[in-house]
Amino acid sequence: MSNAPAGRPLAIEAIGLTKSFGDFVAVDGLDLSVEAGELFSLLGPNGAGKTTTIRMLCCLLRPTAGTATVMGHDVVHDSIGVKRVIAVSPQETAIAEHLSARENLDLMAGLHGIDRTEAEQRSADLLDMMALSERAGEQARRYSGGMKRRLSIAMALVSSPQVLFLDEPTIGLDPQSRRGVWDHIAGLKGDTTVVLTTHYLEEADALADRIAVVDTGKIVALGSPTELKRTLGATQVTVVEATNLGDEAVSALRQLYPNVRLTDNGLEIEADDATLYAIDDCLRPFGVTIESTYKKQVTLDDVFIDLTGKQLR
Repeated sequence: MSNAPAGRPLAIEAIGLTKSFGDFVAVDGLDLSVEAGELFSLLGPNGAGKTTTIRMLCCLLRPTAGTATVMGHDVVHDSIGVKRVIAVSPQETAIAEHLSARENLDLMAGLHGIDRTEAEQRSADLLDMMALSERAGEQARRYSGGMKRRLSIAMALVSSPQVLFLDEPTIGLDPQSRRGVWDHIAGLKGDTTVVLTTHYLEEADALADRIAVVDTGKIVALGSPTELKRTLGATQVTVVEATNLGDEAVSALRQLYPNVRLTDNGLEIEADDATLYAIDDCLRPFGVTIESTYKKQVTLDDVFIDLTGKQLR
């Protein structure tokens, strides 16, 4: 049964997809549907099964059980058809550093059998899209990390793939470079189906149309970033940064609000009716000094920890 919203045709569909290595089940009966043109993110702790899933969809691993199709091509029975419509930008930047950006793109175009005239046009368009035109003639070894990641993505796009797999596209980049790569990935939405794996939850939040959280080889949650955050409910969390916060003060506060969690700088109160005045009235007799309070927004970090019990970092 499809887990994609009704609308565009499916680019990827997996039913009961399973991969075992001896007694270890890496992917366990996974059902997955991704719409054409969708930017879909797979999140999960290390060993959750997301990389194994991607490798099966790219025909690099044969499933133990279940079926999967990419643009209608079966990953087992029509692997050549799958490889004709996909491209992969791996976590390790796969560029020839002694070649220029233009030469790297020309090399990829040649490997895909694209004629010279069309290859030159595609290279020019991609260099412009990835903001690399001004330094297109320089050897890639002189590029910054962000430029190399943009070049790697451009190389994956040379063949005009219908489905693009991006594996940790911004790992190791500084925040400014990461944001730049985000802008370019976001520009692919609608025209190219993008499957993104990332360890940056804010990246999935900013880019993905939908997210699948994978743990122990299964999808444990699926939806848009907003839908996933709503699963934690609408209860407000008030963050209190305070000094002189002793056990008696915390016990007194828990008489008012049962869900109180201690933090490094103070505490968090999970309650819709928590107010600064009530908190201050409760803590002042114990000599507690409140330095600041604010309402905490639910993030994907909260969702992920709630689902898996782990932090994704």
